[in-house]
Amino acid sequence: MAQTPVPVPPSDASSTTPAAAPSGALSVEGIFGPGAVRTQSVRASRWGKDGESYLALEDAPKGGQDIVRYAIADGQRQVVVAAADLIPQGASAPLGIDSYEWSPDQRWLLIQTNGKRFRRTNALSDYWLYDTTAKRLHKIGGDAAPSTLLYATVSPDSRSIAYVRGNNIYVEPIEGGAATALTRDGDDYVVNGLADWVYEEEFSVHRAFEWSPDSRRIAFLRFDTKGVGTFDMVKNTGGQYAQVIPLQYPKAGTTNSAVTTGVIDVADGATRWFKLTGDPRRNYVPQISWAGGSDALFIQQSNRLQNRFNVLLGDPATGAVKPIMVEKDAAWVEANVAPEWLNGGRSFTWLSERDGWRHLYTIDRASGRATLRTPGKFDVVELLNVDEKTGYAWFIASPDNPTQRYLYRTTLSGAPKVERLTPANQPGTHSYDIAPGEHWALHTVSRFDAPPVTDMLDMTRQQPLRTLAANAPLAQVIRKTGLPATEFFRVDIGGGTQLDGWLIKPPGFDPTKRYPILYFVYGEPWGQTVADRWAGAQGLWHRMLAQKGYLVASLDPRGTATPRGHDWRKSIYRQVGILASADYAAGVRKMLSTRPYIDPARIGIWGWSGGGAMTQNALFRYPDLYKTGIAVAGPTDMKLYDTIYQERYMGLPQDNAEGYRNGSPINFADRLKGNLLLIHGTLDDNVHYQNQDQLVDRLIHFNKSFTMMAYPDRSHGIYEGENTSIHLYSLMTRYLETNLPPGGR
Repeated sequence: MAQTPVPVPPSDASSTTPAAAPSGALSVEGIFGPGAVRTQSVRASRWGKDGESYLALEDAPKGGQDIVRYAIADGQRQVVVAAADLIPQGASAPLGIDSYEWSPDQRWLLIQTNGKRFRRTNALSDYWLYDTTAKRLHKIGGDAAPSTLLYATVSPDSRSIAYVRGNNIYVEPIEGGAATALTRDGDDYVVNGLADWVYEEEFSVHRAFEWSPDSRRIAFLRFDTKGVGTFDMVKNTGGQYAQVIPLQYPKAGTTNSAVTTGVIDVADGATRWFKLTGDPRRNYVPQISWAGGSDALFIQQSNRLQNRFNVLLGDPATGAVKPIMVEKDAAWVEANVAPEWLNGGRSFTWLSERDGWRHLYTIDRASGRATLRTPGKFDVVELLNVDEKTGYAWFIASPDNPTQRYLYRTTLSGAPKVERLTPANQPGTHSYDIAPGEHWALHTVSRFDAPPVTDMLDMTRQQPLRTLAANAPLAQVIRKTGLPATEFFRVDIGGGTQLDGWLIKPPGFDPTKRYPILYFVYGEPWGQTVADRWAGAQGLWHRMLAQKGYLVASLDPRGTATPRGHDWRKSIYRQVGILASADYAAGVRKMLSTRPYIDPARIGIWGWSGGGAMTQNALFRYPDLYKTGIAVAGPTDMKLYDTIYQERYMGLPQDNAEGYRNGSPINFADRLKGNLLLIHGTLDDNVHYQNQDQLVDRLIHFNKSFTMMAYPDRSHGIYEGENTSIHLYSLMTRYLETNLPPGGR
């Protein structure tokens, strides 16, 4: 690790007044260590079908986990499946439950256990079935090696289990018996029923198969990854020799997997392919689901640029496809999740930005005609529930404050009637898990300065019945920090553009002094940093820095994923890294001109992933503004990132060479003047460590001083291994204290 710390001049050191440590002084160990106060939540809840009860996982007195049912009205508790019932024959301890699923007839409990790492999750697992009638437990997959099954799921008729093993789809009887391979061509390059890396990362497709409602067929995606570039990662901590881990990863402008959509007849194993037009390597299928019945498959197909989505119905008997409508945009279109079907399958729900705001529509299946259900100048953030019986759809929105989130509902037919359900006197960020029948909901609310509180909410009165997770210990931690309330504000950077921001001030803040400021940045179209919600351990670290005498702030430039309309979000098209870094610099300069307590000689910035790239762009493109930056796991050259994400926002590198060049921080490394700390995990499968190596090589070429840290065999989140988070945040804290000295002057 090359270190080039910048010493604090004696005159600066003597004129700095550190903030007095409050009685509740935070520390890296106290935030990330084993004794840290953890956020409480309701574990693995499931609603009962009647909507009047829910299930939860609870630790059993003698080990393992009980599945417990709670009656909502009176809180009565009943153990539905005891840990003692889940002890396999010959074993001494119950199965650990990673996840579970009930069969539709409620007789069978499918248990996922012994999960092993597969990409981002512990999806490689063992699956067991517990027969609640016979009180019998048996393992799925026969003689399969441990932890080799993926995404097992029960058929709608509760008679079969389907799963992926060895890149093939299998089905076996739920009562036990031999498994049948429904596909047989799965190998190192051909993958059935399971997404490739880039579909999982960018389209959130994990399980790529779906049972038909009548259980006769399984629709699936087949990925032929031959021709996709292989990126070799190297694991160095596993023994005497390094282990090469190949990853098929399509980088911007390169070859994608060929993705085809098929349907298998479960009875005879016959496969029929849907006749989608276009080159399967130059089109995407980001979502498939059954179209309200077993007679048609709903297919979203996108061109490679992702600015034109064909919405199709596929006939499982013939493979023919019929268009319903086309969704298009001059920039890009976001894939919808599986729609809700209405009117006996004659219409469905759809989210679209076609009028400049992200709204809920109902789409007529036969004609493609769209009917707006949420009129107004606001964005629907998330569609939560659709209940045709009551005639309403429930969704999250925040028309007046994009940093917050509230519950709304609208009518599904007749004249649209949009109404806010979250009471007006409850600011913050609200989330809802709504029970069948919409009488009850698990409701969680938090604010930037207030940890989440989860209660059982009576939806009919918008009143909590009882609190299930209060997080009182965390709230006490915040009260003891001695920090003033976080300020939310807007910065006018001219041209009619205002940026949302937040600011944490030190305890005992003196406006007549000047303080260093550290900006937390993301700035790409995938995220939002300025949100009035609990920020977890990272938010506590920001508070720890404020206790040390820092101003800590964040801004959301144009292009970030905030509910401020189509034009705000899509202004970044073909200029990621360019527009946002310019907006950020303008916002920082405006704050300097209006807040004299910010020290212009001590401006720092840090970010992770896209925020790491934005940190590099800030220091390289505006070297006289920012003095210190910490870039964690940041892409340095857009051509090194994946096809789906980078091309969605930037177009193809072949068609936007100038945009790719100007948006990639590596091309401005020669301008570095300030202090830069680069941090990366060497086994990062998302933003490859190659990014850091290439930037370091460029900085050396220009004889630029910098500091770097490589975390061996850590992934994009840099959390694996004992004490990794403590080490990482301690490193960043020391670097800031050395190169951006705290305290008012």
